[in-house]
Amino acid sequence: MNAHDGADPERVGRITIVGGGSAGWMAAAALATYVGAGTTIRLVESEAIGIVGVGEASVPHLRQFNGQWLGIDEADFVRRTQATAKLGIQFRDWGRIGDSYIHGFGAPGRSLGPLPFHQLWLKERLAGKAGPIGNYSAQGVMAPSGKFAPGARNAPADSPLADIAYAYHFDATLYARFLRELAESRGVQRIEGKITQVRQRAGDGFVESVTLDNGQVVDGDLFIDCSGFRGLLIEETLDTGYVDWSHWLPCDRAMAVPSERVEPLTPYTRATARAAGWQWRIPLQHRTGNGYVYSSRHLSDDAAAATLLANLDGRALAEPRRLAFTAGMRKKFWNRNVVALGLASGFLEPLESTSIYLVQSGVTRLLGLFPRRDFNPLLAERYNRDTAAEYERIRDFLILHYHATTRDDTPFWNACRTMAIPDSLHEAIELFRADGRYLRHGEDFFALPNWVQVMLGQGIVPRSYHPMVDQMPGERVAEHVDGVRAMLAQAVPTMPTHSEWIERYWKAPVP
Repeated sequence: MNAHDGADPERVGRITIVGGGSAGWMAAAALATYVGAGTTIRLVESEAIGIVGVGEASVPHLRQFNGQWLGIDEADFVRRTQATAKLGIQFRDWGRIGDSYIHGFGAPGRSLGPLPFHQLWLKERLAGKAGPIGNYSAQGVMAPSGKFAPGARNAPADSPLADIAYAYHFDATLYARFLRELAESRGVQRIEGKITQVRQRAGDGFVESVTLDNGQVVDGDLFIDCSGFRGLLIEETLDTGYVDWSHWLPCDRAMAVPSERVEPLTPYTRATARAAGWQWRIPLQHRTGNGYVYSSRHLSDDAAAATLLANLDGRALAEPRRLAFTAGMRKKFWNRNVVALGLASGFLEPLESTSIYLVQSGVTRLLGLFPRRDFNPLLAERYNRDTAAEYERIRDFLILHYHATTRDDTPFWNACRTMAIPDSLHEAIELFRADGRYLRHGEDFFALPNWVQVMLGQGIVPRSYHPMVDQMPGERVAEHVDGVRAMLAQAVPTMPTHSEWIERYWKAPVP
């Protein structure tokens, strides 16, 4: 197509994605769907380069990306990726050894006018009349009971059972393969090969092309860097720089190992605090994903592997695989004509399953700020500012888990408990500690219900509650709070188990 055909000559007509995996193929599928005909989209990857592939837990936003954005049938996605449902994350031994709480998706209870439910609950709790906040959350009751349903038929619109927020556990390698098929069916060209050279344009340093080990040259107007930790374009070529957050998030290693599937298939991720970090457990239909995220300053690789293998609930299916990383983000996510996604953009440990979400968010933001060939610098500035703010707020939320603890049983936990924290997090904790308030920053990913559940779960109990609660009759507050608990206690036992749901609707073929 040319200018005479009515096309915009300043339109970005060639997009080259460097690297595959979940990040590369998520970008490819979304760009193929929304950038439009007449754009050449190519993805360069090498079968010889491994994919990290440990991001097997997600957040509910993926349902929107898959279903509403890409038109993927949910049951097909679940079966093809050996997925299970995820209602939230169970945290064990974080605030102190013996503790356990669920950080569930969705808000606990029902708000009453302008007041969020937890403010009413706080009044009752401080008076000794209410149980743990998890008793008032659909996910908080369903998850430990092993129940799953996406919503209750005929439930009132404002009921916690009307639309139950959930996400998935899935095999990231199978997801990338699934998206590759979809992207290729929508016109994306996959090119096999290792990149041996990157050529930049004289004058402004924009990336012009990449050369493969077979001599093939792949050019482009816009390049998406999904090359993993190395950041082939964003860092090795453009020398963008990195913001290191390891002084706040000290874990810099992970050991990962799959194990045999065990029953029951729990509808939640488990994160168990260990001596120098934490262990994940992610149940899939065909296996269980496990890993130990730890600080190499406090634990050796051999000790981490031994601890991980000693705490599996099924037979290990491979030797533990070691990953090294530095918590932080690029100083720019969009530099010249390169946009970094996935591990190339930064790394925040998978404690709250944000890795896949950050890819989705980056793609969404790029589509909203999609450039012409002149690459208006204001677009990149806005992209970088908004993405950095998102990373920083997620960073604070992760730090909260480590810092809000009474554990002093190991040097690691002592260091986390006593460390200086960002001013933004200190303010959030103190505001919540006073009377249960959390003031959201714009479009922060983690909202009030997330902060409420984790703060309470980690032992930060407000001294009081919002003053407007006392303007309501005490009987009405008590009736409202207990009504939520009673409704969930009655409804959840009638739901199918997670395993029954999968067997009935989502069962994957045996691999």
